[in-house]
Amino acid sequence: MQPFAVSHISGRFISQLLSKRPGISQIKQIHAQIILQSLASTRLSLIDSLIHCYLYSKSLSSARIVFDNHRSSPPPPVLLWNLMMRAFSKLRHSSEPINLFRRMIDAQAKPDEYTFTFVITSCAHQDTVLCGQVVHGVTLKNGNVLNLYVANSLIGMYAAFARVGDACEVFDEMSKTDVFSWTSLVSAYAKNGDMFVSSGMYTEALGYFHDMFREFKQNEAVLVCALSACANLGAFDQGRWIHGCIDSNRALQSSNTMTALIDMYAKCGRIDCAYLVFDKITKRDIHNYTSMISGLSIHGRGEETICVFQRMLAEKLKPNDITILGVLNGCSHSGLVQHGSSIFYSMESSWGVVPKIEHYGCYVDLLGRAGYLAKAFGIVKTMPINPDVVVWRALLSACRIHSNLSFGERVISYLELLDCGSYSGTKVLLSTCMLL
Repeated sequence: MQPFAVSHISGRFISQLLSKRPGISQIKQIHAQIILQSLASTRLSLIDSLIHCYLYSKSLSSARIVFDNHRSSPPPPVLLWNLMMRAFSKLRHSSEPINLFRRMIDAQAKPDEYTFTFVITSCAHQDTVLCGQVVHGVTLKNGNVLNLYVANSLIGMYAAFARVGDACEVFDEMSKTDVFSWTSLVSAYAKNGDMFVSSGMYTEALGYFHDMFREFKQNEAVLVCALSACANLGAFDQGRWIHGCIDSNRALQSSNTMTALIDMYAKCGRIDCAYLVFDKITKRDIHNYTSMISGLSIHGRGEETICVFQRMLAEKLKPNDITILGVLNGCSHSGLVQHGSSIFYSMESSWGVVPKIEHYGCYVDLLGRAGYLAKAFGIVKTMPINPDVVVWRALLSACRIHSNLSFGERVISYLELLDCGSYSGTKVLLSTCMLL
């Protein structure tokens, strides 16, 4: 589309131009013409189309500006609210869908099932469950909670916060369920596995698994989610039964299911079974290797962790941050300081993995366990990321392991100099470090 050569074009022509989904530079030219000709108040459909185009071009900020200046009576149609919420809900931690939802309620516009689906999805990515609970209450008031998609969104939201009781309550009230309902519910169990074991809900969790498999055709998503739950619950027999289902159907033998199987067996304490699954994979990918490396590391088998890592590199596979974390953990539990140091200091230059707080924590733990307390302390003091409680605890734990009271007191003195207001957890550490 060429730049406009005339100073005045008709509203009808503008509408035709917008319907062709022009590029962002052309959209801005059209927007300027709408403003110059004062068409916003007389041709509301142009504003709707303009917002559509900005959203289509992923220019959310421009779409939001136009939407915020949308002045009409009655308020914008629900479709337009939904389009805005949907666009912002794709930004995982954005609170914009929630803000838009509040405005929508204040404007007395009636939300529909799509509105609730988008805003609940956004609530799942917030810091607390409170916002989702408020929206849940609004869905009950509006009678939308029984809608399949709204209910699935609620289960998924509660699963994100490991609120199993709330997820089950929504699930039990549904008149119709689908594979997403079951998968989200199982995900809630998987994320809160420890609670089920301690509170006697283990049998209930397994019951849901069997019901799900009976009601729906087995697919990758369901199996991976169920295996994740088994891993967190330590449900070895159940996981082995799912393994049998996968073996009996080659279509289910995907990279994701194999990765989930390796993880499940490792977390259930059967690293031998994890190895068998890993060795049977004909073409391994980074996810298979990472799962195997992480499994070996949690079992303290550092030498084997390094061997598998080297096999992965020999196959020209590039490790990710989780892979590196698994290798460093394995080195830490086996005292492989030289291997761990080499990997830590080359992870960014060799594989483009920038060290995160977790990597620093593992490296400090590796050095501390091996008795290199001064070096570990030096890493903590010079690391480019503010050390968190986990990092400091690893260092203090090393002092305790090596009965080095004087060095522990040195670390404590350093902690006392920190601003407790800006460093979360300092007071907690200082209250517990007296055990040194």
